[in-house]
Order: sequence, then C-alpha cells, then structure tokens
Amino acid sequence: MRVGVLALQGDVREHTATLRALGAEPVAVRRAEHLEDLSGVILPGGESTAIAHLLATSGLREPLAKEIESGLPVFGTCAGLILLSRQVLDGRADQWSYAALDVAVRRNGYGRQVASFETTLDVEGLGEVPGVFIRAPKIESWGESVDVLATHDHGDGDFPVLVRQGSVWGCAFHPELTSDTRVHELFVTSLADR
Repeated sequence: MRVGVLALQGDVREHTATLRALGAEPVAVRRAEHLEDLSGVILPGGESTAIAHLLATSGLREPLAKEIESGLPVFGTCAGLILLSRQVLDGRADQWSYAALDVAVRRNGYGRQVASFETTLDVEGLGEVPGVFIRAPKIESWGESVDVLATHDHGDGDFPVLVRQGSVWGCAFHPELTSDTRVHELFVTSLADR
C-alpha cells in the first residue's frame, strides 16, 4: 500500500518512519505526479502558513484539492488539520484551507511553543495513547457528520483532538512524535478497507 506524505515542510521523516513500521510504502509528495496511485496521503505537522505557501508555489495546491474532492483519504496532523479545516479562526488574512473537514480550528489554541505539553488520550477503539501537543490547533466547533474519536480537557472543557469525517481525518496532536503507531494504524487500516 502506497501512502503519500506531503514533503514540503514539517514532520515528514517521522510520518515516513511510522508508515514503514506499519508495512506501508511511504511516498514523498513534492509534485503533482507524486499523487498518482496513492491509497491515501498525510499532511504533516509543521507551520500551516508555510506549508500553504509551499503548496501554492509548488503547483500542488490544486492537484491535491482535486484528489481530496474525488475521495482520496487524507490525514492531517496539527498543521495538516488546519489545512483541512472548514474555518481557521485567528488565521492570517491570506490564510486558506481545503475546507474538507467540517471543523473550525483556532491556530495555537492550546498555547504557543512554551505551552507545549504531553498527555494521555483515550482514543475510541484504541484505549490510552500518548498525545504530544506543540502549538496545537484547537477544534472549537464541528459539524454533525464529524466523528469525534478522542477529546482533551485542558481546563476549559472537552474538545475534540482526533476526528474523522468519511475519508478525511484530523488530529490536533503529533502521533508521529511517539513510538506508539496505533493512531497511524487506524488510518492505514481504513485504507485497506476501501
């Protein structure tokens, strides 16, 4: 199974290693032709505005949009979640997203770099998994068609941190920064079921 990892900026190496550990064939996606014959694609954590800029300048923005619209499964972690969201709260004036996931996210919703933290999350079907939050986006609202697979209460109530809407997955934390591969395995298993 060939799974793409958007390789313009961010945690590309970590996602690639996790996919290999699960027996998938990772494909670094830097150009439109790299999207061919993929079972799914991961949009990694990193800097959402930088990745958005590089998607536009590389010529990948529109081809990836067409693939997502045609049903290519996609998993966005941290910055990738921002890129997939319907609405980005407190974004820059020129901020854009694919609007593929019916959620509104706030950039740095759990705090800036110095407020980064790790916690244990209860993920539906998996049990406890480690959650690494680094300048994480916060899902502040979500539509009825969004399945919430994990939440976190950071002192202001439970908010989703792992969601799925059909073939589009979003994660506020960084599963690629731990040795626990089960969140990725959920996504990869969903690809095999297609």
